[in-house]
Amino acid sequence: MEFSQILTYAPLTPFAYVLALQFPIQRGKWIRRALLHLGFGLAFTVGHILLKAVTPYGYWDPSVHDWTAALWNPQTHAFRVSWNVLRGMFLGSVVDDVFSAYVPIVLVAHAISYYQRSQKGEVRAAQLESQLATARLQTLKSQLQPHFLFNTMHSISALMLTDVRAADHMICRLSDLLRLSLETAGTQITTVQRELEFVNCYLDIEKVRFEERLRVVHDIAPETLDAEIPHLLLQPIVDNAVKHGISRLLEGGEIRISSGRREGKLRIEITNSGPAPQLTPGVGNGIGLRITKERLESLYGANQTFELLHSPDGVIVARVCIPFMVHSGQATGVQLNPG
Repeated sequence: MEFSQILTYAPLTPFAYVLALQFPIQRGKWIRRALLHLGFGLAFTVGHILLKAVTPYGYWDPSVHDWTAALWNPQTHAFRVSWNVLRGMFLGSVVDDVFSAYVPIVLVAHAISYYQRSQKGEVRAAQLESQLATARLQTLKSQLQPHFLFNTMHSISALMLTDVRAADHMICRLSDLLRLSLETAGTQITTVQRELEFVNCYLDIEKVRFEERLRVVHDIAPETLDAEIPHLLLQPIVDNAVKHGISRLLEGGEIRISSGRREGKLRIEITNSGPAPQLTPGVGNGIGLRITKERLESLYGANQTFELLHSPDGVIVARVCIPFMVHSGQATGVQLNPG
């Protein structure tokens, strides 16, 4: 008897579910949709009664004191229709069928539909956030590259009237820089090793200009060579060290580039001697350093630090700390903010 009552809901449930999705109750239409679903609920009850009526436990027959089918005569094995019995079954079941069966199905359908829309909205928002981050990083990078090329060309022009051979060598190294730049076009993330190759090309150009006044020392931990780092991160920092440090010293100075891993962070320091420039505490005012700071904030949020430290003896340290991640070997367009 219980199976007859409950299992007959099963073939009706998918239809009720589809109707709930097809005609959702929405703001501004809720009265009309509620009345529509009331009609669907009555039809749901009719279907349930008809399915139940053909089972051996359709209704209680007082004449035989037993349960029997309402649309089937077990003695003659023929269909029979007793409208009074069906009407009684309908009136006795309509409230339970509508409010205990059909309405819960509608509510479940609406809950699942809302959850799916919410998930799609979150995915779409994440996609838009990723596209916005990519566009912002590309804008910052496009601002940085002309700044870098301008400084390099300025270094070349300074030698054109004094040392043509040296200027020619600088142009050759500039072509190497442009080749590396084209190879990494559209790339936001590279490796420490690849970034050092780029910076070394730039420093080779500056070495031609400053000769023995510029000394470069590398102190790179081997385990950091394959670590991920934003492309064009080191060059503006090195350029700042040359421009505000080495160029202001008659005897020149030393630029030290070091890297290491500490507490899950990639720590890179660029140290140079020279007079401390007039800079805002923490990070300099130059466009290269400003864009570098903005790129790091876009890529890593609060999970990064970038600061300039000045010691009393004139040593300036630019320190960058970012999450330590080993490069996968595939081109990376943008890293989402971990925070």
